[in-house]
Amino acid sequence: MKKILIIILFVISVYLLFLIIPVSSLDKNMGGNYNNPAQHAFINEFFGTIVSSANLNRAFPAMQKRVNNPITSKKEKLGELLYFDPLLSGDNNISCAHCHHPDLGFTDNRALSMGHGGSGVGQNRTGGTVLRRGSPTIWNSGYNHKQFWDGRADDLEHQASFPIQDKKEMAQDKDELIKELIIIPEYVQLFNEAFESHDKTSPVTFENVTFAIAAFERTITANNTRFDQYSRGNHLALSKSERKGLNLFRSLKTRCFECHNFPTFNNPDFKAIGVPHIENKEPDLGRAEIVGKGYENAFKVPTLRNIVLTAPYMHNGIFKTLDEVIDFYAGGGGRAHGFKGSELDDKIRKFELSHEERKDLVAFMHALTDESNKPTIPDRVPSSLSVVPSLDNQSLEMVGEKIEYLEPEQININKVGKKLIVNAGQSIQDGIDIAEDGDTVLVKSGEYFETLMIDKSNITIMGDGKNGDLPVLNGKNILPDAGVGTGSNIEINGFIIKDYTANGLMLNRSSEVTFRNVHCKNTGLYGLYPVECVGVLVEDCSVTGISDAGIYVGQSKDIVVSNNVTYGNVTGIEIENSVNVLVENNEVYDNAGGILVFLLPNNPSKVSLNCRIKNNYIYENNHVNFGEPGSIVSNVPQGTGLMIMAGDSVEVTGNRFHDNQSFGASVIGLDLFFGKNFSYDVDPIPDACWLHDNDYRNNGYNPAKIVIESGLDGADLLWDVTGYNNNWDEENVTSIPPTLPNSDWSWFYRKTNYRIWRLIFNIFG
Repeated sequence: MKKILIIILFVISVYLLFLIIPVSSLDKNMGGNYNNPAQHAFINEFFGTIVSSANLNRAFPAMQKRVNNPITSKKEKLGELLYFDPLLSGDNNISCAHCHHPDLGFTDNRALSMGHGGSGVGQNRTGGTVLRRGSPTIWNSGYNHKQFWDGRADDLEHQASFPIQDKKEMAQDKDELIKELIIIPEYVQLFNEAFESHDKTSPVTFENVTFAIAAFERTITANNTRFDQYSRGNHLALSKSERKGLNLFRSLKTRCFECHNFPTFNNPDFKAIGVPHIENKEPDLGRAEIVGKGYENAFKVPTLRNIVLTAPYMHNGIFKTLDEVIDFYAGGGGRAHGFKGSELDDKIRKFELSHEERKDLVAFMHALTDESNKPTIPDRVPSSLSVVPSLDNQSLEMVGEKIEYLEPEQININKVGKKLIVNAGQSIQDGIDIAEDGDTVLVKSGEYFETLMIDKSNITIMGDGKNGDLPVLNGKNILPDAGVGTGSNIEINGFIIKDYTANGLMLNRSSEVTFRNVHCKNTGLYGLYPVECVGVLVEDCSVTGISDAGIYVGQSKDIVVSNNVTYGNVTGIEIENSVNVLVENNEVYDNAGGILVFLLPNNPSKVSLNCRIKNNYIYENNHVNFGEPGSIVSNVPQGTGLMIMAGDSVEVTGNRFHDNQSFGASVIGLDLFFGKNFSYDVDPIPDACWLHDNDYRNNGYNPAKIVIESGLDGADLLWDVTGYNNNWDEENVTSIPPTLPNSDWSWFYRKTNYRIWRLIFNIFG
């Protein structure tokens, strides 16, 4: 603060000069149009998809297709023959199937693939050029957002053009390939049938080669695994171990589902998890080699469907088994291999699994196997060159334990009308499993040691707590989660939840979710955690002892968080990458940070829009920040009342901000957390936020060390001078900077003020 005051005289002396300077780099952080059509198109598509598939049995997204490449059976057949034909390589010795063999999970079961000049297939291939990466599977590749580990190809047509011409892979000249195809009458006929030519030119073109291969590859789909059968209602399709593994997969303990979500089990984003580099080889920077800074060591998130067929794992095949992959993640990912926490995705955290839990998680991934659509290797191709032979899969994961299938069990739960009565000593899960639409699972007082799988829709799970004696879900610091699941029209009401290691209640990809009268204590990273949901109500709940966010609502839309009490957490309430939110009448105290409204990069939702923070009591949020090092919330200064980071159209009104030692309320961009050179897939600038008619008392009296080290002081209000259209209509407040625009300011005055403080922050920030 002293530093800013010292330069005030300098600012005044150059004030008029800045009025006439044209728009320059000083204005790069003004912020954009928060109400732009593209943003709303994304909102409608992303959240519309959630509403249309708000249950575990989710429809696959539309397959990636080109308008100018309509799919026909004749085109698929031609593409299949080309896929298996070594004619596509320069020495007529290697086909697409050599690196993407149908019997090897459409990979080659090698750590690093071998291209031009070799002989043999799979792990027996020798003598060729060793490539820098392993071959990704083609199973369900038609659903990929981008192709290749680094995403350099936009679609399958684009992808097919790369390996054919790459000197280290198939080493074929595209013009030479066309010459070879044209002299084969069978191919000419197949091209004529697959591609109608209206101008009498030959359809045998390199573009049509790639179009036909792409058409064939889109037929390679896996969507009838035993998990799919379970999700369609056959709960006996998974063994007991696999069901436990599904719970762990969705748990905030492992966080597998956050990158490998249903039904594709992949993700359109590129994640930096810190996969170790291969010794004595040039580091592979992945996506950064295509798009530049901010994506160092980030790679495509691959599908886990048919994962047991495709070992070894990661882009460089450095892990031989799924157990090794779990070891890597359990150790915190790349942190154990020299990568800094700030370089890694925020979801990568250490965790511990028992021997049985490891077996369960691996068993579930084995249940993601489906080769029912695997094509048969053709006996011959039109070139008469040798096609790849059939092989036994060479993945080390193929030697597994015998599956223990569930047998029907007698469930002794009393049903009265639409109520299923669960008494102490019985299993709440049994009641959920037999519940039908409109049923209420009524849980009597008592203590229950279990993790609930909530994969039903249109049910209520209610504690029958007479005289306030609510039933208790007690994880005994052993179980990871109190409840996980997916569905529509779910209400959970009237429970005490305590001593879980990962999370209280988590519902994912659900529609119309209600958490009411639920009280969480010491449940790990989160207390209540609806994520990727539409229609969320959290009311009359309390949460304490949480190492991330007590109440977290992320990637969601149409949210009400009201009349809750959150205290003793790293953050009390966090709204992340969400739309249409009301946070009202909550009591938030004794957290490190009270309420957060964040827009973070590399998440499924790319927007944070239209949030109201109204009539909350946000006080004494001065708890030591005990967030896990490397997590986003670990950077929130102790003593923060409200932090808006990159959120757009956030209205803050009628709140009481009292005795928060660093700030009452702050509005900042992403650069303060991620650095100026980070490459964002979201708009990093907060825009159109409006703070007005709040009550501020005794904030900023003892700012946290991280605030002081940033050259700032404590205050009621903090703005890092990002976002041109933010407004503060507050009276009798302290602020950084000392002048904040309000809704009455003219454009001229607003811009002048903005540019002066932007200059100061650039010089001294």
